[in-house]
Amino acid sequence: MPSYQNLLPPISLAPGDVGFSFNNEAFPGSTQAGTQFAISSFAGQPDTGAAVRWQTIFGTAPTAVSIVLQAAMADVDAEYQTVDTTTATGGEARPVTGVQAKFLRIKFVSSTGGAGLTAKLMI
Repeated sequence: MPSYQNLLPPISLAPGDVGFSFNNEAFPGSTQAGTQFAISSFAGQPDTGAAVRWQTIFGTAPTAVSIVLQAAMADVDAEYQTVDTTTATGGEARPVTGVQAKFLRIKFVSSTGGAGLTAKLMI
């Protein structure tokens, strides 16, 4: 998977949908963004932010890991900002509320060891 791509419009997620930024993939050798997703909005509704649940799962647990959830108003690599971070080597599911963004992605930052990276999010 490329570090960042936006050649095609990203897949859109609506409430209840699950998107995989990484799907049982080898741990990247360096910082790498996973697949990005557009977040559905509803016309006429105030932007109160979305509740996002994101999860990391490892086939073989790393001894150290850093993975972040990022959000942006435009699907431009430089605009993505970190809204949550995990360093749990056993994997975990984390809720984040009030996310006001149009795009979300999960970004691998670093790890020591580990195999089979799965990182997914749900709106």
